[in-house]
Amino acid sequence: MAVSDVLATALNGANIAYLADLYAQWAKDPKSVDPSFDILFSSLGDDEAAVLKDAVGASWAPRPSIITGDEPAPAPKGGPAGGLAAQDSLAIARLIRAYREYGHQEASLDPLGLKEPHKTEELDPATYGFGEKDLNRVVFFGSLLDPLLKGKNTAKVSEVVAALRSVYCQSIGAEYMYARNHEQREWLRKRLEGDNWRAHVTVEEQKVILANLTEAEGFESFCQKRYVGAKRFGLEGGEISIPALHAIIDSCASQGVTSVAIGMAHRGRLNTLVNVVRKPYVAIFNEFAGGSFKPDNVEGSGDVKYHLGSSTDVDVAGKAVHISLQPNPSHLEAVDPVVCGKVRAIQDDAGDTEKRLSSLGIIIHGDAAFAGQGIVYETFAMSQLPGYRTGGTVHMVVNNQIGFTTNPECGHSGIYGTDVAKSIEAPVLHVNGDDAEAVIYVSRLAADYRQAFASDIVLDIVCYRRHGHNETDEPVFTQPIMYKAIAAHDTPHTLYAKRLVKAGVVTDDEVKAQWDAFHAKLDEDYKAAQSYKVNKADWLEGGWKGLVAAGHDPERAFPETGVALDALRKIGEAITKVPEGFHLNSKIARQLKAKANMFSTGEGFDWATGEALGFGSLLLDEHRVRLSGEDCQRGTFSQRHAVWIDQVNQTPFTPLNHIQDKQAKIEIWNSLLSEYGVLGFEYGYSVRNPQTLVLWEAQFGDFANCAQVIIDQFIASGETKWLRMSGLVMLLPHGYEGQGPEHSSARLERYLQLCAENNMFVCNITTPANYFHALRRQLKLDYRKPMILMEPKSLLRHKLAVSALADFGPGTRFKPVIGEIDDLGADNKVRRVVICSGKVYYDLLAERREKGIKDVAILRLEQLYPFPEAALAAELKRYPEADIVWCQEETENGGAWHFADRRIEAALVAAGHKAGRPQYVGRAAAASPATGLARIHAAEQADLVERALGLKKSG
Repeated sequence: MAVSDVLATALNGANIAYLADLYAQWAKDPKSVDPSFDILFSSLGDDEAAVLKDAVGASWAPRPSIITGDEPAPAPKGGPAGGLAAQDSLAIARLIRAYREYGHQEASLDPLGLKEPHKTEELDPATYGFGEKDLNRVVFFGSLLDPLLKGKNTAKVSEVVAALRSVYCQSIGAEYMYARNHEQREWLRKRLEGDNWRAHVTVEEQKVILANLTEAEGFESFCQKRYVGAKRFGLEGGEISIPALHAIIDSCASQGVTSVAIGMAHRGRLNTLVNVVRKPYVAIFNEFAGGSFKPDNVEGSGDVKYHLGSSTDVDVAGKAVHISLQPNPSHLEAVDPVVCGKVRAIQDDAGDTEKRLSSLGIIIHGDAAFAGQGIVYETFAMSQLPGYRTGGTVHMVVNNQIGFTTNPECGHSGIYGTDVAKSIEAPVLHVNGDDAEAVIYVSRLAADYRQAFASDIVLDIVCYRRHGHNETDEPVFTQPIMYKAIAAHDTPHTLYAKRLVKAGVVTDDEVKAQWDAFHAKLDEDYKAAQSYKVNKADWLEGGWKGLVAAGHDPERAFPETGVALDALRKIGEAITKVPEGFHLNSKIARQLKAKANMFSTGEGFDWATGEALGFGSLLLDEHRVRLSGEDCQRGTFSQRHAVWIDQVNQTPFTPLNHIQDKQAKIEIWNSLLSEYGVLGFEYGYSVRNPQTLVLWEAQFGDFANCAQVIIDQFIASGETKWLRMSGLVMLLPHGYEGQGPEHSSARLERYLQLCAENNMFVCNITTPANYFHALRRQLKLDYRKPMILMEPKSLLRHKLAVSALADFGPGTRFKPVIGEIDDLGADNKVRRVVICSGKVYYDLLAERREKGIKDVAILRLEQLYPFPEAALAAELKRYPEADIVWCQEETENGGAWHFADRRIEAALVAAGHKAGRPQYVGRAAAASPATGLARIHAAEQADLVERALGLKKSG
């Protein structure tokens, strides 16, 4: 039996006084009552407990039993009169709670009226014992309906139901009762039940809504006439989302928000660009005619107009607010974490690291994508984590009730497409898109909630799509009934204008004059678009000022990046000094002694120490560093230990943040088990702040497969498509050590296939010093490029993979090619040159030394892209008679072979070398990147090393 049923049974005339006294006693001290009553009272819902609280101390005089059929007398003022009244109070409390929980199921949300709200048993008074004849019964509910019924504590059942339906079953359907936070539930309840928003909409506000709808719908209708058949993914049917955006931004700006970053897919993007972000209409019309969004002197492929972004500064009630719309490909929700990462960076730049309310992210979703794309959940899952928190995001779903041609019953499980938001207990406010004032109310409510609780909230605007998926698509093929209804349905602007005319707010002539004036403005800009020229791009403004386009000068990519030895030693002291009273793990203590020995001898610097020197030196240069990824504080291979954990109280300590008083700070965050979402977040952070080194580390390199959309659509091509630079570093553990298919290859070949137009650095580095210089180079160049780094595994502790202190010092820089390091004698005696990249170098070196081979030179390609042809040619020139071999441990259809083959050939030509093309030595082509059997791995590795060195015939 449910708790409420048990309590209802107990509330009879004979027991009421006793039960009330017992509840009052329990409220003071739960241990003072029998444990069974403790369990009963503590299990009550908020509403049931509220009734008992109000009833404590009230008059409990006996009254007729319900069994006698006597008509119950009205309850006396101040509380129930007896058993039946108490049961009524409990029953009405359950009904009230039901409306708060389930009222949205009977709300009128569909503008087309095709989806009739189904009757919900929980909302039927009869379910709680109130039949037709009982609706006029007066019931006591205490303060349970404050402020909805203005302080009344009794009312007829019918009055209670009518009041609740006016809030929860009209144009707004609110879901919030599942939230465990009582303060958040109560805040929303009091606002929804107490705002009486319809009575408070002013004439001025109504005129603003109409003006915004005029702009939104007017732009769409103008484009539909002028650009017949052109794809624009219009907003027709959902135009109210533009006034809603204005309402959210205005409300947040009045509460101190100074920056708003918006992310959205393509539907409605052009409308948002011109009417919210204020991109000039003339610029959009020029793009319709085939013009570019960028000046002619700026290189780049560009993108279709409904993928582009823009930004502007606007004045909101005397307060300056920067509004930006992020570019996004057709991978609908991919921009979600990018927006959040950018917002986090803006907040960090502003020093808003506690409440994080000064900058706001707004993400606009389609209903089908919201339900269907897993990145939506990943973004929600990050929202309250310390390394990714942004003070809450406002999510707006432009719910046109269809996904291309897919109906909701095939597009998501559950009642709503927004159900994924419940995973973090985010409230969802559903609203009928044809009720303009209701939409504006819930938009402001959503903004206020975000500012009050620094938490995500979802605004689900239920509307429709007047045309097909795009303007050339025929929707009647698949949704004939819906589109018959749409054809007969007035537009949002028409509906609202009629309403205001009827209310006497405006006249028909005023509505027409406003519409005509706006179209006249569009006509003027349409004509001007024919001669419009973009005179500048905004990509190197703001925080990017002083940086330049990369160009194609290869020597610019290798600036001097060495650091004074005193500064390096200072970093060394910081990363080996344990704070007083800190309980360090004994194994780490041994590592620190080894590190201290590196600095005292100047030799033997391993990978992790070289990395720490890179990070620390940037911190001393006042560059912040942000590293995130799964288990990256310690490092997947227990190599980094950049954050120490006190072994007694588990307090974290980050040594690099304690080098000296004046320095920047490093943030190292162990991420949630996400690649797609977290990489998108870090990309978003990097495009905001070019002076911070931003890194994402995969647990194993090929785990980045799960984030391929971010890599392909943003990291590799974002600059050429959208003029958005990024200096993001991807650290991808890579190397064949016999750990199986998923723990060997970081899929180097995939990144190399994406390389063109000097778009990013792809490196496979073999020394700690070169890694140090690669990190520093990211911020010492006068432009920014992403860097994809094949990070080592076994080399992290390899006795040969070390550097000297001098290799980090003054006069040093990144080496894209490292030549032969052993003394082989005369160059002309070298019969074979092996070119390789990454870990296999040390396998080759060890075997050559063991066998005493003196006629085989080994060259290392540390940077594969941009390909260092000149540097490689200079090394090859030393060995004009030698055979050339390319050796890799990856499979022939993987790794760098197919990328490097012809480029090495070009370097041979440049060197005047007699060899035609290099010979391939490596694993055979395979469907799986590596074997899962250690025995086979060892045999393959030994074989390719011997063949590369000429100890065994290849093939």
